[in-house]
Amino acid sequence: MEKSTGSAFFSRKSMRSPRCNGGAPRIDSESGHADCSERHGIRRCISRSRIKATTIDHISIQVSDLPRSIAFYQNVFGLSVVSEDKPNEIVRLGLTKTRVSLHHKSPTALVDHFAIGVDPFNKEAMTRHLKQHGLTPEENIDAGFHVKDPEGIRVQIVQAG
Repeated sequence: MEKSTGSAFFSRKSMRSPRCNGGAPRIDSESGHADCSERHGIRRCISRSRIKATTIDHISIQVSDLPRSIAFYQNVFGLSVVSEDKPNEIVRLGLTKTRVSLHHKSPTALVDHFAIGVDPFNKEAMTRHLKQHGLTPEENIDAGFHVKDPEGIRVQIVQAG
């Protein structure tokens, strides 16, 4: 079994490459990232960045019957409506902060996106950070500022709070 380096994506063995001279990876002084490797088409890096995910902020679900879904989360989990976007048929539920966002939109019965709270969140710095990882951030009404994970699931990035 390979030793873990604190990330499910790395092992000591997988970090070794000609660029690393078979040992610890070199750290790029400008980006703060270690030499990166391509694996399964995804650029994976060990980061010394100050950007850290601190929480799962919320999840957004596309639903067929908005009133039925609202009632479910209210009655079963005790959540309350914290905000609504009536023109876009979005209702956000939580206790004091949105934790479940329901969107009346097809196709239904799928997770539209989930949000990770990071601290600190600076959109420009985050854009540079994501691009260093070979990702292209996008922004839209459905998932806000986000990237797609390897499976194509949109991961929204927000200020932890």
